[in-house]
Amino acid sequence: MLNLDTHILVSLLSGDLTQQEHTLVVHQKLAISDIVLWELAKLVELGRLILDMESSPFRACLRSLAVIPISVEIARQSTRLDFSSDPADEIIAATSVVERIPLLTRDRRILRSRIVPFPQLK
Repeated sequence: MLNLDTHILVSLLSGDLTQQEHTLVVHQKLAISDIVLWELAKLVELGRLILDMESSPFRACLRSLAVIPISVEIARQSTRLDFSSDPADEIIAATSVVERIPLLTRDRRILRSRIVPFPQLK
């Protein structure tokens, strides 16, 4: 399984993944933290993303993902990370730590973490 951060999910939806990212997502079951849904809605509201969250293609994409709810363990872990970022990114990273699911992200702050699991890029 592979946990996608918000920007990677947007890139997946728009077809803008790198070749390495594409190879990883094609061969894995995909998951997102439920806060990713809030981030998408917020980006749409702010005009930073054009996405019809009611569209059939988007709904089909959601059905193919495991959506992981924020648990008490994830909330607590988000306060114990070895980096600081915005709360949504901390929840996404903590989801990977608690659930032991590699996180696919381009975020340099998160990528410097020594406790967040990441996929092996080829």
